[in-house]
Amino acid sequence: MASNQQTPAEQGIQSISRGIAINIGLAVVKGLGGIAGNSYALIADAVESAADVVTSLVAYWGLRVASRKPDERHPYGHGKAEPLTALFLSFCLTAAAVLIGYQSIENVIQPHKNPEPFTLGILALVVVVKELLFRYQRRIGQAIGSTTVQADAVHQRSDAFTSIAAFIGISIAIIGGDGYESADDYAALFASAFIIYNAYAIFRPALSEIMDEAPPAVLAEQVRDIALNVAGVSGLDKCLIRKMGSYYFVDLHVLVPAQLTVREGHTIAHEVKDAVRQRMPQVTDVLVHIEPQ
Repeated sequence: MASNQQTPAEQGIQSISRGIAINIGLAVVKGLGGIAGNSYALIADAVESAADVVTSLVAYWGLRVASRKPDERHPYGHGKAEPLTALFLSFCLTAAAVLIGYQSIENVIQPHKNPEPFTLGILALVVVVKELLFRYQRRIGQAIGSTTVQADAVHQRSDAFTSIAAFIGISIAIIGGDGYESADDYAALFASAFIIYNAYAIFRPALSEIMDEAPPAVLAEQVRDIALNVAGVSGLDKCLIRKMGSYYFVDLHVLVPAQLTVREGHTIAHEVKDAVRQRMPQVTDVLVHIEPQ
């Protein structure tokens, strides 16, 4: 589990690294099991796990880039690398779904042998491991506000559901016997549709972040409440927030009494900035514009 001493970026990178190691093991187990057990659904599941490894490596790279400090060319930091990585993950998921769906349709048309019963045990283990990995990464992603980690978590759950679909399909094929061989392939086809749905679930919030869509209203309300409690602040004109990776940038237009000096207004601006950053660790910078009232 992530240590409280770690930075958000370090927690995210650790969760991605663990996912990569687990997916490598699962891809090998499912691939060998699918070949030995004559199950295309399990082979397709192995292909997705292999794709998970590749996309998780990209997610790892994205988090590493996003955690870099601001520089001359990137004065606001590198946080946008996170949603860009999530977009790439969504495209990879879609491509994998199309390939799995296409091959499933071909297998429905071409008769083949029923899968072996032992493949069910492999899938049951996979579902449990993937669900635990999903919950772990989702918890970390939500805690640090990382689009990339949450996208990778969704990726893990999509793999769990493809394994469930494969389990059902193989069970039907084994119980039904001759004439039910295609149940395995229909399961893979259903799984491909679910993968596309998950790809959209990753794509939408990533696009919103890239387009600087306003965050949940509760965040702006929290900033407003903090600013209005600073001595000398008589009101707020604007409160604009945008997300950059795991952090937020805030632009505030603060109203102060017109008779204040420039120095007094400057002091209030710093107090507002310090108050927001102290009470909201996820806010990395606050730009305060003072307006006389």
